[in-house]
This record gives sequence, structure tokens and C-alpha cells, in this order.
Amino acid sequence: MPIIQSAKKALRGSSKKKVFNLRRQKNVDAALKNIKKLVSEKNIKEAEKALSVAYKALDKAAKGGTIKKGEASRKKSRMSALIVRSK
Repeated sequence: MPIIQSAKKALRGSSKKKVFNLRRQKNVDAALKNIKKLVSEKNIKEAEKALSVAYKALDKAAKGGTIKKGEASRKKSRMSALIVRSK
């Protein structure tokens, strides 16, 4: 446990940020998992609709610093390519 007052404050802040970042990451993972499931079920129309939800989750996570901008871009590209290949 931290002893210095500023370290105690930093610990409180980082624990709050951790909860926020985990929630954002969970939303991203769920959106990508949903797309993969829909593609494997050959439900391409629904996968295309779910793609916008995934884009939104990835963009929010990148904007907030939960993931890096390049990672969000790479994941978006791979998901759209997955849908295009399965048509």
C-alpha cells in the first residue's frame, strides 16, 4: 500500500480508471465476438449491422485511451474483411 499522500490519490484514480477501461474493453470484445458468431452462422446481413456497433465500441475505446488507435483500426479492418470474405 502507498504511504505518500499523492500515491494514495493516484491509487484511487487508477482503480477508477481500471473499472472504466475494463468496461470499455468488455464492450469491444463482446461486439467482435458477436460479429464472429454471426459470420460463422452465415448471417451476413446481421453481421453487417453489428459491424457499426463494433466500430462505435472500438472508436470509443481508442478515443479514451483504452486501446491504441492503430489497434482499433486493425480490428475494424479485420472484421470488415471477415464479412466480405464470407459473402
